[in-house]
Amino acid sequence: MASVPLLTIVEESRVSPPAATIGDRLLPLTFFDFWWLKQHPPVHNLFFYELSITQTHFTENIIPSLKHSLSITLQHFFPFSGHLIVFPTSTKKPEIRYVEGDSVAVTFAECNLDFNELTGNHPRDCGMFYYLIPQLGQADKTQDFTKIPVFSVKVTLFPNSGISIGMTNHHCLGDASTRFIFLKAWTSIAQCGTDESFLANGTLPIYDRVVKNPKLDENYLKFVEVENFKEKYQPPKLCGPTDKVRGTFILPRTLLLRLKRLVSTRLPTLAYVSSFTVACAYIWSCIAYTRNDELQLFGFAIDCRTHMDPVIPTAYFGNCVSRCGAVEKTTELSGKEGFVNAAKLLGESLHKTLTDKDGVVKEVESFGYLFAKGIPTTMIGVAGTPKLKFYDMDFGWGKPKKLETISIDYSGSISMNGCRENNEDLEIGVCLATNEMESFVRMFEDGLKKYI
Repeated sequence: MASVPLLTIVEESRVSPPAATIGDRLLPLTFFDFWWLKQHPPVHNLFFYELSITQTHFTENIIPSLKHSLSITLQHFFPFSGHLIVFPTSTKKPEIRYVEGDSVAVTFAECNLDFNELTGNHPRDCGMFYYLIPQLGQADKTQDFTKIPVFSVKVTLFPNSGISIGMTNHHCLGDASTRFIFLKAWTSIAQCGTDESFLANGTLPIYDRVVKNPKLDENYLKFVEVENFKEKYQPPKLCGPTDKVRGTFILPRTLLLRLKRLVSTRLPTLAYVSSFTVACAYIWSCIAYTRNDELQLFGFAIDCRTHMDPVIPTAYFGNCVSRCGAVEKTTELSGKEGFVNAAKLLGESLHKTLTDKDGVVKEVESFGYLFAKGIPTTMIGVAGTPKLKFYDMDFGWGKPKKLETISIDYSGSISMNGCRENNEDLEIGVCLATNEMESFVRMFEDGLKKYI
């Protein structure tokens, strides 16, 4: 890796949908979106593609293709090029507004960082990845509202090695499912050069606000204290240097099956035992081993689309997730029975949430029940889901060599995806302080020896 990272800007562009294809549009937000107004950090994702190309090829071929295909994609996904509009009082609901001529900031750059180092699984310096993610840009404060950019892109060339595509979005724009259908459209259009194949075989977003709950809308707007936007709003940023490192850890399907059998044998009455829950439980117990705090929270999102009554279409655009999780003493998670205890807690919490007669919306209304034991000093969340095959995002260069969710660095959360070659194997991204990572790796590897 180069001792002094050098990033050279090749081109800074603004990409809009084709002229006169959309008109002015509004997308009202719902209570599912309001949660993300309260100073939550943006979402940063990086896709690395292995390509042996020169800067000339990058400039003459890759840049025009990506700009053209993104423009066509934005025609069908107008909120990505719009702005989040937040009003100074909670009497008026926030919205995403597109005005003719709005655009996405797209930066093209060249970098001398080591592509193979960045795409490895071993612990790597978190600060190196921050060069590759774009910022959202400045909010614009007026007397009537605050206007906030919601999406930006940064494409970086590693000469004769590959490229990275970094994407940043405000979480109010949408959840992982929304990002997934957008990227499926963009990659399809990039491969074909037009949207004909996408329109014939792809999934168009559904903008109808099929989620309606005026009481929750009102309660959530009060909770997020929209008055905070009286001052000029700017989301937090990641910057180096940092003492944190990020590592990638693989849990193969065969191992996940062994972990599930172990939990089912030890806890025969536990109603919910899945690959996801045992993976979360194992990682939680390993992280607990690195900490000396008293209480820890582990939480994750549940896609509500299939759990609402009536069912919400898969292509619903926006956020549609509820929260689920558990809190436990660190000593109960890091000891000999730590993994089994964690699996029990997460399995019971998920089963309760999914089977409650009031549905997942009950958990949207209140997350406070998790703090009955006290306020945890460690709070771990899960970004991503193995149900969505992000490794299938092919712009015409093949599958990504590596995915990284950089936004886990804000909170010490983890990321989870299906693996590149087999979606039933799980790829876990972990961001920890250097000394904690050493303990985590030791615990992760020593623990797995019991089950291999």
